[in-house]
Amino acid sequence: MNRRKRKGFIASGVLLLSFVLWTLLIQSVDVQPVGVNGTNVGFSAVNTWFHQLTGVHMAIYTITDWLGLVPIAVCIGFGLLGLMQWIRRKSIAKVDKDILLLGGYYILVILGYLIFEMIPINYRPILIDGAMEASYPSSTTLLVLSVMPTLLFQVNRRAKNQTIRRMTAVFVILFSAFMVIGRLVAGVHWLTDIVGSVLLSSGLYCLYRSAVTAMDHS
Repeated sequence: MNRRKRKGFIASGVLLLSFVLWTLLIQSVDVQPVGVNGTNVGFSAVNTWFHQLTGVHMAIYTITDWLGLVPIAVCIGFGLLGLMQWIRRKSIAKVDKDILLLGGYYILVILGYLIFEMIPINYRPILIDGAMEASYPSSTTLLVLSVMPTLLFQVNRRAKNQTIRRMTAVFVILFSAFMVIGRLVAGVHWLTDIVGSVLLSSGLYCLYRSAVTAMDHS
């Protein structure tokens, strides 16, 4: 394995390990019953300070919630691309390997989301429709930062037109930034929830990109 491949996998490992350590710290550092209905929250001083700083903005929450359909549409689009290749080529083995890896990657992201829905680390700082909801890591942030970079990656691999590549890059960067900042200031997550999502999604994306790079040079 050459140096470039190793660096990608090492970066992925460091980010995923950082996520694990961050998750452990959230459950052990400055844990206080400052959440909804007295639920415990790690890094409580920082989290409550940031929550009070931003306040709650349900309009932003609703907008970012609906815009969460964009990365889902991206997943569906690549799923349809893989399906069309399968039908045309009459064998799943003949589907582009990076698309097959992408399907596995999306499944991995979904599994990560489901695991933390079943095992809540903490709950949102406010009730949503009168109910407590798991808050760590921010699922919308995880979805956006895991999926949108793959759109740019695939467009750069497949599109020869530089204008299309640049327009995609601008869209992905602006959309991702808006979504992350929107979830931060909406007040429906603790600050540490967003940080956890950034670490997990970055680690998973680095893993996918490194796997594709290794496949290209195998």
